[in-house]
Amino acid sequence: MRPFVAMSVLTLALSLACAPAAAHLQDVAAPATPAMPATTPSAGAGANTVDARLNAWFETRYEEQLQYSPMRMTMLGRKDRYDALDDMSREGAAKQLAWRAAAVDEMQSTFDYDALGDDARLSWDLFVYQLEAARAADRFADHGYPFEQMGGAQSFLPTFLLQFHKVQTEADYVAYVARLHEVPRAFGQLMGQVKRSAAAGIRPPRFAHEGVIEQGGKVIAGAPFTDGDDSALWADAQAKADALVKAGTIDAARGDALKAQARAALVEAVQPAFADVIAWYTADLPNAAVNPTGVGSSHPDGAAYYAERLKASTTTDMSADQVHQLGMAEVARIRGEMEALKDKVGFDGDLKAFFRFIDTDPQFKYPDTDAGRQAYIDDATRAIATIKTQLPEYFGVLPKADLVVKRVEAFREVDGGAQHYYPSTPDGSRPGVYYAHLSDMASMPKTTLEVIAYHEGLPGHHMQIAIAQELQGVPEFRKQANFNAYAEGWALYSEWLAREMPGTYTDPYSEYGRLTSEMWRAIRLVVDTGLHAKGWPEQQAVAYMFDNSSIPLQAIQAEVRRYITWPGQATGYKVGMIRIQALRAKAEAELGDGFDIRGFHDAVLGGGAMPLTLLERRIAQWIASEKQGG
Repeated sequence: MRPFVAMSVLTLALSLACAPAAAHLQDVAAPATPAMPATTPSAGAGANTVDARLNAWFETRYEEQLQYSPMRMTMLGRKDRYDALDDMSREGAAKQLAWRAAAVDEMQSTFDYDALGDDARLSWDLFVYQLEAARAADRFADHGYPFEQMGGAQSFLPTFLLQFHKVQTEADYVAYVARLHEVPRAFGQLMGQVKRSAAAGIRPPRFAHEGVIEQGGKVIAGAPFTDGDDSALWADAQAKADALVKAGTIDAARGDALKAQARAALVEAVQPAFADVIAWYTADLPNAAVNPTGVGSSHPDGAAYYAERLKASTTTDMSADQVHQLGMAEVARIRGEMEALKDKVGFDGDLKAFFRFIDTDPQFKYPDTDAGRQAYIDDATRAIATIKTQLPEYFGVLPKADLVVKRVEAFREVDGGAQHYYPSTPDGSRPGVYYAHLSDMASMPKTTLEVIAYHEGLPGHHMQIAIAQELQGVPEFRKQANFNAYAEGWALYSEWLAREMPGTYTDPYSEYGRLTSEMWRAIRLVVDTGLHAKGWPEQQAVAYMFDNSSIPLQAIQAEVRRYITWPGQATGYKVGMIRIQALRAKAEAELGDGFDIRGFHDAVLGGGAMPLTLLERRIAQWIASEKQGG
């Protein structure tokens, strides 16, 4: 999930880039280890009363903020403004930024920071941090790409309608049809940004244009748009109406009438909206770079834009050079571990030959068939089930929401595309989903199945996000906050943490897959900064990644293209992981035999997502509390 300036759920969903049919984790017995309390010891007399007033104020502001994004509310399982899509205009974003600024002014004039307890101060600082980050991003509002190959509006919006707009009543279906009619307005607003950006010399590369054209074309292929099988949207619209009839909510005649309304909306609103987007990107193809570099070289004021993206992703003040050097050091370290593992399995050859062996030997591949795809989903489910049995030994607080593994929908599936997670609802009524791109099974080797399942599912993204949403005594805006370095840092830490759990990485090649994944994230530090700060062209980035990993070339190309269109996002993983590891090492050193791994993890996850600077403060407070006897 990416941090967002506007409350548009489009931006929110794309930031989760980041997730098997496991049973509910509710009611799993665990040793009695109390989680870190939401409110830590008071800063002074009466602090709890002041904290409660501030928390109530935050709840009111959060409800105000949510009203800006009907799509965000839908993703949370709510039906407020269920017939609307977000305002995606520049004017809408300006209104939301003004609201943020006014809210911070009101907070600062109404409450006394010095009278608050530690946790309420964290909420205050986080609220201010979000405003400052929004202001910094607003300066570059036209520098991003609303439509691109990895998760642009052309693929996210259909996914939103298919997966998140649930129809349980006739009114829900009417709202669904209304949302179909909203698509031209929403796309028109986004295309306004695209055209402003193009006029300023800002446009995505040719491969992104081609992705938009291909994916958008798939959405409006098939009935009722063209001849052939039903399109995904039309099949969904019919299924939603038929389910209402089957449930006895409406009769068959009303069901047919609703389907006719949906069909008309698809043909009259959705199809021309997508056609307009496809036409623009087709016409603009000759202007798009074929072997592109990053934003530092290609965008006006690109260096400043990348610095803002780097800070937003890492939540640190690390410079591009510092991130680049950290990446180089980590690549060298992990190469050493790979060399040791190569020798352990008795491979005769250098590391590059070992890479080629793993990339080409059939024993490491799933068949490129429907059976092979199902086997991947089944194996990922089993890996997560194994982790689930171990969780009570490592966590005091467990998520209640379910988790499922699904294949990415055909209209947005990309060969070698990154696996990703969509969150559950706070009440657990909709499970979290770990989506896998399975169109090219050569890009999904058996060696990395476990590590990806741990990253996207348990104890990774699902663990962190579901727990955050289910927290008690924490303001709602904190439960729903997203910070890339925290979220992706936790998921990468989870890959490493899983090594400690029985039954994981039992095959040395699965351990190699874990090293491959960590190397992947270390390489990202080098490649992302190389592209966006040092002017590397796409092919130089591909070559560097190919030389230092056994990742299939198709996946490497897809990843590098992701970094080009999402500047900075790829750097949060390793920076966040290293910081969480350092905090654990600090706690272990200071607490000695009194260190409790469950307590540490609950302290990390028990306050919701936050910038790394605030996480450091929270863990320091937890350590101090533990020293005083909990």
